[in-house]
Amino acid sequence: MTSTPYASVAPLIGRILIAGSFIIPAGLKKIAGFSATVGYMQATGLPAPELGAVVAILIEVLIGGMLLVGFKARWAALALAVFCLVAAFFFHNYWALPPHQQPIQEINFYKNLAIAGGLLFVYAFGPGRYSLDERSGSA
Repeated sequence: MTSTPYASVAPLIGRILIAGSFIIPAGLKKIAGFSATVGYMQATGLPAPELGAVVAILIEVLIGGMLLVGFKARWAALALAVFCLVAAFFFHNYWALPPHQQPIQEINFYKNLAIAGGLLFVYAFGPGRYSLDERSGSA
């Protein structure tokens, strides 16, 4: 680890910011707008869109929560990274859309790739000092 004064707090802040993006605007909004989520998944051609919506909610809320508190954080980060990559290619495939729809989906595609990259850092280097894993010695 580095010796900067805030090095031990940075992983905690990073986990809060990344996990928060899964839990609040993604998972909880999917619960509140479940039928719209199912409709969107159905429109993309996803088989069993109801099941897909439930699985996405569970991943975003439960595994996002694990990342947030730093419980089995390396594996949670890896699972969320895979989730981001799958979502990028299946739901933000801007190259297959009409030109007027491409800009926003291209941004979302690359945001998913960036989030996956940040999650791979958690997988590689652990959740940091302020985590349940670190407290239990399993980081």
